[in-house]
Amino acid sequence: MLRINSKAPLLKLNSTDGKIYSLKHSLGKYIVLYFYPKDDTPGCTIETNDFNKLLPKFKKLNCDVFGISKDDLKSHHKFKEKYKIKFDLLSDVELNILKKYKVWAKKKFMGREFIGIVRTTFLIDPKGKIVKIWDNVKVKDHSKEVLDTLKNI
Repeated sequence: MLRINSKAPLLKLNSTDGKIYSLKHSLGKYIVLYFYPKDDTPGCTIETNDFNKLLPKFKKLNCDVFGISKDDLKSHHKFKEKYKIKFDLLSDVELNILKKYKVWAKKKFMGREFIGIVRTTFLIDPKGKIVKIWDNVKVKDHSKEVLDTLKNI
């Protein structure tokens, strides 16, 4: 179980910047990792656009933002281009990191149960420790809540 003050699980994922991203690349900065179900769907688009709008404020607070889903890079590139997203999206088609972060889990939607990505956000400090976890995120005003938490650290 991942907890506040525990070390964030290491990750290495393909990024829309054409490189493999590792948490080590952001050591010394705060990191927002938000896990979302699918590119270009209503809730995921709202969440991503909201983080994108607030990105300059996150950057001022020495914070990198990354969205992670199981979509492939081709899908991520289309999504990023369509909405002019200014931060990188990470692809976990093999579900390794989704499982490490315990966000690949049972969900319910319209009375149906299935396994998928539970919308979750992690705020990680410059030393790689988890500062805050938001489970079962509701997208409305979520990015502002994350930013407010970061401002108050």
